Formats: sequence, C-alpha cells, structure tokens
Amino acid sequence: MHVLGIEVSPELFTSWIDWLAPDRQPFYVTRQQAAAWSLPLDPTKPDKQLRDTYQIYNLDSRLKSVWLDEATFMALPRKIRAALVRAQVTHERSEVPTVRAWREVLGPEIARQADGHRFVWWKSVLRDFATEVLPRVVGEDLGPSRHRDVPKAVWSGVARVLPAALELAGTFANGSGPNCFGTVMAAAGVEGAAEEWMQRQPFDEWLDQHTTRGGRDEVPGTVLVWRDSDRAVQHAAVTLGAGWSFHKPNQSWMGPREVRPTKELLAYCRSPGRRLTRHTITR
Repeated sequence: MHVLGIEVSPELFTSWIDWLAPDRQPFYVTRQQAAAWSLPLDPTKPDKQLRDTYQIYNLDSRLKSVWLDEATFMALPRKIRAALVRAQVTHERSEVPTVRAWREVLGPEIARQADGHRFVWWKSVLRDFATEVLPRVVGEDLGPSRHRDVPKAVWSGVARVLPAALELAGTFANGSGPNCFGTVMAAAGVEGAAEEWMQRQPFDEWLDQHTTRGGRDEVPGTVLVWRDSDRAVQHAAVTLGAGWSFHKPNQSWMGPREVRPTKELLAYCRSPGRRLTRHTITR
C-alpha cells in the first residue's frame, strides 16, 4: 500500500483503521444536548491519536464528551443519531464527512446512518473500503512526497549535514506526536528525535547550539523557521539543496515526513502573522 507516494506497512495500515474508526469514539455535546438526548457524559480523555483524528484541540473547552461504540450508536433512535452527528459538525469535531463526497465509494446505504447528509466512520463502514478510504483521508490536504524525484547526487551532497534525511524522507511516524521540530533535528542526526513530540524550548536550544543565523535555500542544511508575532516558533523545515526541502507538516499520525520543492513548501507554510528566518546547521 502506497499513500502520498509513501509505502505503508500492513501493520501501520491496520493502526490507521483503528485511529480513524475506533471501537469507541467521542462525540462532543453541550450539557443540555446530553440531557435532551439521554446520553451519559464520560470525561475519558482521548489518546494522542484520537486527539488528532478529531482535532479535539480546536473544540470549545465547555463541551462535554460522550463515548459510544457502534452498536450503542446505532441503537439510538435515528432522530437522535441525526441530531448527534449534526452537532459534531456544529461543534467542529473532525471526521464527520458528507454523504455526497463518499456515496460513490460507500454506496447509497451510508445515507441511512444519520441525517442523510453527514456520517461518522465505523469499522463496519471501512470493512470493504479501507484501501480506498484511508489514502484519500490521509492525503486530503497534502500532495505526494517527492522524495523519489530528488537526484542521487543531491542525497549524496546532503549526507554530511543531514545524515538521517534520506532514511526519514518518505515515511510515516508510528503514531501521533512526532512533529516538524523533531523531524528537522532527527534529519541532522539527533538520536531519538524522529519519534519524539519535540517541544519549542529544546528545539530553540538546538538552534542556538547547532546553527548560525542566516542561510541560503539552494544549499543543504538551511533550517527554515516560522515564528509568530510573539516570536514563538510555529513550524520548521530544512533544505536539501537544489530546490528541495524536507519537513513534517504536523504532529498528527496522518502527517508524512515529506520532501517538496522549496518554493512550494514556502508557499504552503506562508501564513498571516508569521515571519520566516533562516539558520545554517554547523557540524
């Protein structure tokens, strides 16, 4: 199985199914909605994979969680199922796709799950369609990694300053947590950084100790750092030279360690209020 031009092992693909369609998933409601629909509140916190699947960090902190398995969900009166699924859209919980977008893949019966316009993922929905659904869900906002298009001479030239870049490029982490900061540090040879949820402070400390200010995009080892108006680092990438750069777009299990043309990456990462600085890795 290849997703975004990256080979995905059967074991990781099975994990993806669990993370997109867990046996129990959280639904987010107001206290009044829970009472009106006779749904028991459950304060269980999602693990890091489900946190990213449903983008829970973007939800209103006043919302309450209700955890349901598929059998319990489907046993609810359809009127309540429909209202519950619509509420997820209103409250901006992720992974509540439209029936229209998926009817051709999943068939017309998917419209009967809730209100006929939206639905949620369960393993029964994925059973016969996982190989079609997962690549599309994971690749929804991203283009393919271009690591196979990078000439061998470029990889050879980058090996001294970014000794682990070739090994990491075109891979997925084994779950949520690993992020852009750890990916850059790991490419530069920091052991263990690839699988760590790297925080801003250790990344800034690494920049201070192992880079100098300034750099050129056309040479390998220029760290691209985006900061907000408070100078807090928000994203990082690193150049491979010859017009190519390497980064991880997010900390989600869906985020690949990808290679993109540098100009394309700069455009992708451009955001109002952020300022780009460059740093050169020193050995």
